[in-house]
Amino acid sequence: MDVTLTQLRYFSEAAARLSMTVAAERLNIAQSAVSTAVAQLERQIGSQFFIRQRSKGLVLTPAGELFLRDTHAVLAHLEEALEHARGEQATISGSVRMACFQTLAPFLLPGLLSRLRADHPDLELEVVEADAKGCSSALLSGRVDLALCYDMGLPPEVASTAVHVARPYLALPPGHRFADRKELALAEMGDEPFVLLNLPHTKELMIGILEGAGLKPDVRFESGSYETVRTFVANGHGYSILHQRPQHDFTYDGGRVVPVEIKGPVPELATVIARLRTQRSTARMRAVAQAVRQQIASLQTRA
Repeated sequence: MDVTLTQLRYFSEAAARLSMTVAAERLNIAQSAVSTAVAQLERQIGSQFFIRQRSKGLVLTPAGELFLRDTHAVLAHLEEALEHARGEQATISGSVRMACFQTLAPFLLPGLLSRLRADHPDLELEVVEADAKGCSSALLSGRVDLALCYDMGLPPEVASTAVHVARPYLALPPGHRFADRKELALAEMGDEPFVLLNLPHTKELMIGILEGAGLKPDVRFESGSYETVRTFVANGHGYSILHQRPQHDFTYDGGRVVPVEIKGPVPELATVIARLRTQRSTARMRAVAQAVRQQIASLQTRA
């Protein structure tokens, strides 16, 4: 079974892109080379890794998903061996694929990409935005190497390292009767209208925080967009509970949100860098993780 590293690389790229054509463009080779290598790999191993859908791209089969994880382990082990052989003088290069939780993306991604471009110009970070389920799915399928997300809903196959812990806060409209308070017990909000950030796991977390304070939330409006929730609050349609804090309190339409600390114990939420437990950590992945920590630290200093 003469499987080559080239075949594994081409298969991994095709699986990440779910397209032979896009994979070929990324690898700067002919599309036929990728298709031939993958087809030969399937014949040699005796398993079908992709379902080819005309004009719709590729779908990984269960065997393909399993083989993709093992392929990543092989390629990561090779990269690690090469790192050791090159020593400390080696330049970090190549690409890392990362899923980013969608509400974290505007806070962290622009600065993170600028930081990596300055510190590691030969390292390319490819990012896809997703909700909690999407981040986990991308890791499990092998489509990404890392995920920058919240520590919620992660499956046992995924290992995570906390890079920040955020305490939730109340988001109030500027004319609210409690807008001048520094801190506020959740129970004081009573049955006031609530604006819900409705994302998988986030919804359950927010409802759980309110119910834990003895409140039955009156959800008047809900949205999967962080900024839409803030805009509803700024316009007086209710209050919300959020974790991420912008550098200013203004909303897209020129309104303003007043952040008020929640008094007493309340569940905190960790931002984590996650990867498959079976995935080896490479120099590229460690460089991205370090840049994430540095970017978060710089935002906290600015705040």
